[in-house]
Amino acid sequence: MTFNGLGIAPKILENLGKLNFKVPTPIQHQSIPSAIQGKDLIGIAQTGTGKTLAFGIPLIQRVAETKSNGLILLPTRELALQVGNALNRMGGALGLKTVILIGGENMSRQIRDLRSNYHVIVATPGRLIDHLRRKTVSLNRVSVLILDEADRMLDMGFEPQIKQILQSVPEKKQTMLFSATMPPQILKIINSYMKSPVRVEVTPSGTAAENVTHEVFFVDQRSKIDLLENILENRKGNILVFSRTKHNAKKVALTIKEKGHSATEIHSNKSLNQRLSALSGFKSGLYRIMVATDIAARGIDVSNIELVVNYDLPGTPDDYVHRIGRTGRAGRSGHAISFATPDQRFEISSIERLIKKHLTVSELPELPKRQTGFSNSNQFARRGRFSNNRSSGNYFGRRRVFNSRPRRYSA
Repeated sequence: MTFNGLGIAPKILENLGKLNFKVPTPIQHQSIPSAIQGKDLIGIAQTGTGKTLAFGIPLIQRVAETKSNGLILLPTRELALQVGNALNRMGGALGLKTVILIGGENMSRQIRDLRSNYHVIVATPGRLIDHLRRKTVSLNRVSVLILDEADRMLDMGFEPQIKQILQSVPEKKQTMLFSATMPPQILKIINSYMKSPVRVEVTPSGTAAENVTHEVFFVDQRSKIDLLENILENRKGNILVFSRTKHNAKKVALTIKEKGHSATEIHSNKSLNQRLSALSGFKSGLYRIMVATDIAARGIDVSNIELVVNYDLPGTPDDYVHRIGRTGRAGRSGHAISFATPDQRFEISSIERLIKKHLTVSELPELPKRQTGFSNSNQFARRGRFSNNRSSGNYFGRRRVFNSRPRRYSA
């Protein structure tokens, strides 16, 4: 199976060969023919499956043929830069220029870029709205609109901005939406703004990466850092540690650095340059460990992460899928370890139901004496790990406190 026969123009095929793209991934093979025909498209696939080329190739071909503009919306600055750089590599040989509009960067420089002869805009919703309000950008010539990681954008509270942008682009256009999950808000967008879209589903919504094994430790909150230290001492390779809050991410990163580990952190309290520097250092091996919030759970292209540690359980079961998708990429095997407190049995059960896999409960190693609660995790299983006991701290249960209002991030 090659990129030949998918309807790709010869010049783009030649450039793909030079970039060493020879065999399309399933999402690319199934999406590109329909997208090149100009059809609206819904792509359901987990992160790390090659979605950028799946929409990037048809976008570049359409823009080059029609002399129009393309627009790509993404949830985070890091993803926007990653996609923008990929498009520049693919479209540069055809003379196509990409403008990247993200928060945290100089507005004046972006305005100068918009005055040049650009072909594709890659943007986060918040910064694009800023330019629309300033009237420094026009979307009148957009012929292809792409919403990438759409569920993440909605989860971050960008629904009003997305609706405003959808109303600002021409009615006659091609729309492609890519998402790992299919929440109700996305169905509203599909029904309101897309015309008879082709649906390409490589993996069912909520499917976890196949090459990843799963493990859980039930541990007292105060002993999490000691358990993490034990794991870091006994594991080799790159490790990504997820925290639910930026304050805790900073605290965990500081603690493990004080213990002699090469570590960095990435969260919304860091500037864009600091986040890019941390990510670059993690990719290059300067740092073995990166502590992050869910800002790093989607689409960050680091292929050699051997272990993901959920220091805190994620806000939803879907977020678990995205987090562990950072390991087990590009055909490699990976491992995911989750820390759960004694009252989070229901949350673990919810994750297992979603991914249709069992999270192996492991016994705690010997930890310092300050640990309280159970020392043997098998006691949790004996007490009914799959019971529907929904404690007041549970954020997967009936109260659903994690979803009381949209989470908002600066992009």
